[in-house]
Amino acid sequence: MSSEYQLSLLPKTIDDAEPHAQSALDTARKQLGFIPNMYAVMANSPGLLESYLHSYALFRTESGFSPVEQEVVFLTISRENGCHYCMAAHSFVADVMSKVPPAVTDAIRDGKPIPDAKLAALSAFTITLVKTRGQPSRRDVEHFLASGYSERSILEIILAIAVKTLSNYANRLFHTPVDPVFAGREWRKSA
Repeated sequence: MSSEYQLSLLPKTIDDAEPHAQSALDTARKQLGFIPNMYAVMANSPGLLESYLHSYALFRTESGFSPVEQEVVFLTISRENGCHYCMAAHSFVADVMSKVPPAVTDAIRDGKPIPDAKLAALSAFTITLVKTRGQPSRRDVEHFLASGYSERSILEIILAIAVKTLSNYANRLFHTPVDPVFAGREWRKSA
């Protein structure tokens, strides 16, 4: 789902981006072999792009969540925010890099029960944090902690929400087209 309003700013390239954004775009091209459309549009605000990339990297390396759990969190937030771009990108990453069981990825994409109790608890609590804007009930937290997570895990989910707020909101305002590499996992919010 995209915003009714579409930003008219054009995607940036390494040649026309501001210096901080140029560096980030160049790094992405070297690491990924291409510049994702999302990075190109976010480069209109170097602070937005750098904040996203820095926070994303910290979540990936410091959150304490496994790659599968990280994808569950990112997919859940992106679904709640209705971001077609991030759903496609994270579904691809889940399938190819993080090795999330397809039944888990597809359940999140389709808004259906996740066939793994601990991952289901992680997704449900992530939804709770998004919907309550960081004000879960005592019962919600106790259920989450009982599923094997910690209070620090709550803070790490907040970091992921911040990361996805940056990317999901920008993508919705730009109507960012899904890159060909992610196109096999296009998504449209059904519920």
